[in-house]
Amino acid sequence: MAEWCFASADAQRTEQGDENQKPKSAPDEYPAYVAYTTPTFFADDWLNMYLDSHPIHRDSDIANHANEINCADYRFVYMGAKGTWTPLHADVFRSYSWSANVCGRKLWLFLPPSQSRFVFDRNLQSSVYNINDDVSEKQFPEFNNTEWLECTQEQNEIIFVPSGWYHQVHNLEDTISINHNWFNGYNLHWVWNLLHEDYKVAKYYIEDIRDICDDFEGLCQRNLAANTGMNFYDFFVFITRFALANIIELYHIQNPKESALSSTETANHFIYNLMSIRNVASKMISTEAFNTENICNISEQNRSAFSDIIKILEEESFRRLLVALSEAYNYINRGQRDCLKMRDSNQKGCLSVTCLKSDCNVVGHITSFMREIHGPVDLVILIDSALSDG
Repeated sequence: MAEWCFASADAQRTEQGDENQKPKSAPDEYPAYVAYTTPTFFADDWLNMYLDSHPIHRDSDIANHANEINCADYRFVYMGAKGTWTPLHADVFRSYSWSANVCGRKLWLFLPPSQSRFVFDRNLQSSVYNINDDVSEKQFPEFNNTEWLECTQEQNEIIFVPSGWYHQVHNLEDTISINHNWFNGYNLHWVWNLLHEDYKVAKYYIEDIRDICDDFEGLCQRNLAANTGMNFYDFFVFITRFALANIIELYHIQNPKESALSSTETANHFIYNLMSIRNVASKMISTEAFNTENICNISEQNRSAFSDIIKILEEESFRRLLVALSEAYNYINRGQRDCLKMRDSNQKGCLSVTCLKSDCNVVGHITSFMREIHGPVDLVILIDSALSDG
């Protein structure tokens, strides 16, 4: 029997017809209510930062808010009676996850990524559901080669699950836990690898209709979004905005007289983030989705979400994302348990909450490198320009 999950992703949906608005989450509905503070180790949470200010999908063919693939965030409360359990799985988007027991005890069984193939069938299509069942050796011929790591989680303890680790969880007592799925610059490549592998599967199943399909790549991307939760274009919008946010923060931190936050360690972190985004973007260049023909066919919603840099920088949603990123690194650096109070996000002339100069020209700095992003090649050039300038 599975445990119950109460997620802000299941909170109130926006009304149909307002396709540019994201679904409501608990932070949207109750912004003043702070039930808990995210532990410092897990505060670098790009996934939920983004979903607090942006919808995951822009394409109107996908972003139907009655559709289950649209969610508000990936922060959950799990409640399970003694004896309930969660089947074997690896986390959504191959994200990290953390789980904090408010009460109760859980038994976790972990499988390292190097052994994940052992829980799949011969065709690598279906995986074992319950490792405690009498698993069919004929269907899963390598399952007996698995070596499981076991851990009992007590009340007030937190479990961290790295990307790609399959796990099954059993409630040994009545249990309530707080859980986040998240990713950032350190496991961004896991997200891309999953999207790329799932894309190949989605494409394989409809390859026979390529010649009669007006927009074959668009259909592949819509199927990928339905199966995995996002597609290549959703992900490219995501990494473009985080690239811009990290460039802005790096620009200010490299000018100590203009910044309230001066730290070589933090600067190196922004540089690492940008290199991580660059590496993923460079892998996207050769994909069919970003060739000239398919870029011309993508929806206006997707194109406008990554192309016009000045427009992006002027958006209130991007400002909220930038504030969240800046505050997260401030929080991480200071090691505070309490959330930092947001500084005035309406200051004139500058997007960054860490900049103290009212006449800061960070927008001019970025647009001196590039004004429009047409695809992954341009994003790589922009990042290279920003890093070489520093």
